[in-house]
Amino acid sequence: MGAGVVTRWSRRFVAASAVFLVAWQVGALADGLGAASAVAVPRRTRVVLAVYGFVLHAVFGKAYSLVPSYFDRSLAPVRAPAVHFPLTVLGAMGLAAAPLAGVPELAGTLGALSWSAGVTVFVAALAWTVRDNPTGRETGTGGANAHRRGVDRLANAFVPVVLAYLAVGSYATLASYLGLPGFETLAAARTAHLLAAGVAALLIFAVGFRLFPRFLVASPPRPLVGVVLAAGAVGPAVLAAGLYREPLFRAGAALEALAVVGFALAYALLFARSERRRVGFYAVLSGAAAGVCGVSLGLGFAFASLAASPALTAVHLRLNVLGFLGLTVVGATYQFYPPTVGRFPGASDRSALASVALLAVGLLAELGGALADSPPAVLAGRTSALAGALVFAGLVLGVFAER
Repeated sequence: MGAGVVTRWSRRFVAASAVFLVAWQVGALADGLGAASAVAVPRRTRVVLAVYGFVLHAVFGKAYSLVPSYFDRSLAPVRAPAVHFPLTVLGAMGLAAAPLAGVPELAGTLGALSWSAGVTVFVAALAWTVRDNPTGRETGTGGANAHRRGVDRLANAFVPVVLAYLAVGSYATLASYLGLPGFETLAAARTAHLLAAGVAALLIFAVGFRLFPRFLVASPPRPLVGVVLAAGAVGPAVLAAGLYREPLFRAGAALEALAVVGFALAYALLFARSERRRVGFYAVLSGAAAGVCGVSLGLGFAFASLAASPALTAVHLRLNVLGFLGLTVVGATYQFYPPTVGRFPGASDRSALASVALLAVGLLAELGGALADSPPAVLAGRTSALAGALVFAGLVLGVFAER
């Protein structure tokens, strides 16, 4: 019964994530339309929809179902997801609404309080669940996967780091509204890096090195796993502390690039070694490629080979969050919830592949448009991404509605 409760709430987090994804793409398209758009969508709103809404709700949902089992435990407070869910959903909505014209500042304060309360529930629930196995030495790995135990233990050891980043990033969010001590100079961009790179990306590295080798029935190079996890754990802190300040900015960008490129290489090797070919695997491969492009731009900003123009910083965010994190989330979602189990029109691998292609091609068009200073190309890319997000959300929500 407990497992069923967690599974149902995990699906609700993923469903909320899909809705936030669509909202983000609508906001991005409105921003791309500029003066022609009836509603101005501030950058801060789009970042909140992207990171707090889309990415982190997917993280919450799958962490509740995967992390306890990866530590050979069951989620101890089974009702924690039910308490957590409305808090972070409402919190993200409040934080996203706060920068909009005409919205009182109180919306942001209440959103930050609600978000922080939800995160407290999440961190406390997972910490209590693994309290007697904090480093994940017990992995639940056995049988045919016994040879993976070393990588599994290494990956588990970084999950507490993810929780620490989440706690710090959420405190920084709250501090910005309440004037709490300790993070007066931690601007929104630094907080977003803590949450996107320190929480979402690092959890993708840690969980991904357990999940994707099993999906693909292959093994990643063990030394590469250690390099990716170590760089992915240190990089976000250095990057957040030194954003646009030398020499930490360069060091943080280099560490994060090492982690993302290393993960992309590891996944590409897994993909090449595997005989399995499913839609979700292509999505993750596309996400890895987008991540390499995203961190390449970041290196360009850090080492002053590229000017951090508004257009390039926007596409940097989208390559990393919609591309690397987003397409990885999309790929994993299609593995856990295959569209082919649906009986509604369009529930097929072809539709799923179309959503991946629309997202990936849209990002490619945006990158080309930003580099060539071509607003029409950027607009076309964002239109394609919105279409891909709508197809993805439709498939996911349709499958959930029938369960």
